[in-house]
Amino acid sequence: MTDSFTQGGTTSPSAFPCGGCGARVEFAPGTTVLRCPYCGHQQEITAGDRQITEHAIEELAVLPRKPVGSIGNYVYACQRCGARTESSESATLCQFCRSPLVMDPNSTGQIVPEGVLPFLLDQRGVHEALRKWISSRWFAPNALKKVSSAESTRGTYLPHWTYDSQTYSAYVGARGEYYYVTETYTDSDGRQQTRQVRHTRWYPASGQVSRFFDDVLVPASLIVPPDKLDKLAPWPLDRAVPFQPQYMAGFHALRYDVEPEPALDEAKVRMSRVIHEDCRRDIGGDEQRVEAVNTNYANLMFKLMLLPVWIATYVYAGKNWQVLVNGSTGEVLGDRPYSKAKIAVAVLVALLVVGVILYFVVTGQHHHTRTR
Repeated sequence: MTDSFTQGGTTSPSAFPCGGCGARVEFAPGTTVLRCPYCGHQQEITAGDRQITEHAIEELAVLPRKPVGSIGNYVYACQRCGARTESSESATLCQFCRSPLVMDPNSTGQIVPEGVLPFLLDQRGVHEALRKWISSRWFAPNALKKVSSAESTRGTYLPHWTYDSQTYSAYVGARGEYYYVTETYTDSDGRQQTRQVRHTRWYPASGQVSRFFDDVLVPASLIVPPDKLDKLAPWPLDRAVPFQPQYMAGFHALRYDVEPEPALDEAKVRMSRVIHEDCRRDIGGDEQRVEAVNTNYANLMFKLMLLPVWIATYVYAGKNWQVLVNGSTGEVLGDRPYSKAKIAVAVLVALLVVGVILYFVVTGQHHHTRTR
């Protein structure tokens, strides 16, 4: 894994010139090619003999790398127009000519991604996903409809750490078993009645459970709240490919700002929730109490992955609202305001419907009384 770390260096964006017209090609979502937006020429992306490799957690302690806090912004020199762009992203677009700018991953001073889940949804696909999501938001303001056609929607690769581990857990708890007792009571009419009342008898329980965890995901960037990224799951990691800078061409990519060590702590928290449920199942009975769990983690492995997210941001009532789309599955997660006008109209319509129903009920009763 030595070549996945670096002491730093100058920032030089990777160039992907079109073999047809010389312009800059971009990755075409849903394919394995770079496509020229001008002449349509395509160039195949090949990984060669590269494979996605996971690494032992012990390697972190002996290999040099720059801490997140010591890395400043990158300065890109666009090879098309010559402009210089300063950015904290590892892939972006030239602010003047919109040419793709992709950093040489070995010049960042950070761990290089092992794999990338390429975008499957292109601009048309993400707009269709947003349109369906918006159409199901009845009480959203009309301004929300503009999000599905916004050209400012950004395709961004977000870094995630993944962790594997074989776990062995010893637990102590209690198993609850139900039993029923017949009780006598007096009902509201003063009569004696009987009923079965459930009680729980508790027995001490202890044991061991084991589980292998594969690719426990932990978001490695704080730009997008981790709880939102979790809700975009599942991620089809079986479609991931070895990292190649070409997949970044034409897209944005964030560098990680969560180091792998604290991310491992979060991964263990996520594992512990699953282990807790394993303990409950092992205890059995009708109810369970898990009082203490001691877990040993064996063969801990990690890697850095880039996952695709379309990010749309819009302004409504002076506030920024964000919508996220899983760039592989089309799952949509978004903040949205509520239209007070639409809610008021809905309430008025509901009241009108209730009024009409009551009118016909009263009229029908009056007619029935007159005809008797």
